[in-house]
Amino acid sequence: MSTTAEDLQFKVADLSLADEGRLLIDWAESRMPVLMQLREKFAKTQPLKGHRITGCLHVTKETAVLIRTLKAAGAEVAWSGCNPLSTHDAVAAALAEEGIRIFAWYGQNTEEFYWSIDRTLDFKPTLTLDDGADLIFRVHFEHPDLFDGIVGGSEETTTGVHRLRAMAADGKLMYPVIAVNDAETKWDFDNVYGTGQSSLDGILRATSVLLAGKNFVTAGYGHCGKGCAMRAKGMGANVIATEVKPTAALKATLEGVRVMTMDEAAKVGDVFITTTGMKDVIVKRHFEAMKDGAIVCNTGHYDCELNLEDLNSITVSKREMRDNCVEHTLKDGKRIYVLAEGRLVNLAAAEGHPSEVMDMSFANQFQAMMLLAKDGEKLDKGVHELPEALDQEIARIKLDSMGIGLDELTPEQIAYATDYSQGT
Repeated sequence: MSTTAEDLQFKVADLSLADEGRLLIDWAESRMPVLMQLREKFAKTQPLKGHRITGCLHVTKETAVLIRTLKAAGAEVAWSGCNPLSTHDAVAAALAEEGIRIFAWYGQNTEEFYWSIDRTLDFKPTLTLDDGADLIFRVHFEHPDLFDGIVGGSEETTTGVHRLRAMAADGKLMYPVIAVNDAETKWDFDNVYGTGQSSLDGILRATSVLLAGKNFVTAGYGHCGKGCAMRAKGMGANVIATEVKPTAALKATLEGVRVMTMDEAAKVGDVFITTTGMKDVIVKRHFEAMKDGAIVCNTGHYDCELNLEDLNSITVSKREMRDNCVEHTLKDGKRIYVLAEGRLVNLAAAEGHPSEVMDMSFANQFQAMMLLAKDGEKLDKGVHELPEALDQEIARIKLDSMGIGLDELTPEQIAYATDYSQGT
């Protein structure tokens, strides 16, 4: 009897890596006290029992902790990676051995990427969990027959939230989605401290260059760009930011970062990192203006921030110098080094965000699934935010795990805060 694609339970690179993967997941669990506390609390009542959760999110050791927590709370889970170069094959193998329907391996091509998402949708989910919205879009454009069975979904990242808000504004979003990215304990920590540290980690692993004294150009000074700038400055780099938003550029300026256009920065930069979520941030004229030896990478969601077709059009030869580091020699003899094929440098060339910061992000994802399971059918077909109370609860649990206490307002102070009759 032949096995069809729909019958497959998993597809990973190498099951023999499972022991290594389990060690990595166990290590992450030791660094993720918020999610572990939520797991312990809800493993008893299993509020997600009866729900089938399909996820499309980077397959890392931290993601595995989230998957284990969802399963402990009663859910059945199917999973694929949200980026062709971000899956950790050992973690994927460990999850497959634990009975997770997982379809993910490092180095997927485009066809394999969407095939994997489709296999998780064979699962007929009641809830979806996304990073970048590829899963949600796949449901909407290729599997609309699944709408009736889906209560709601969640979205992890800025790019995905922007895409979904545009879809909702156009009246095309067919079920409620919670913007996990917009929780303060996600965007103000994961996006800043996680992206900053892990992106520099990826750059250093791929190049082993000295950052001190280099001109480090971050395209965009939002949360991710600010995090990269902060860490590069801490390593002695001269930081330059490019921006399209006046207030963001002003913040950078007042924080001691030089602001200029990309046309100007291209001439002086040594290391370039894009953090915008927008396409064509660095294009042909920028590559042509760069110095010999310039390093270029991306930590936004998609590789289209770097127009690599433009770069290839002026490249006469290429060679891989190190893992995730390709040298492009241009017609004029200059060399430009592209990291991780323009994909997320922090995941493709390193391990992604540290477990401690993903602890809060994935606690938000878990809470989003809980909220949708309980009240999703009452929500309209749009993009929703997590309640402020859940955000503060996650921050409080995190502080408790760090041994940090908080003051509390007295009843008199609470009354004063809302007493508009008090004067000077």
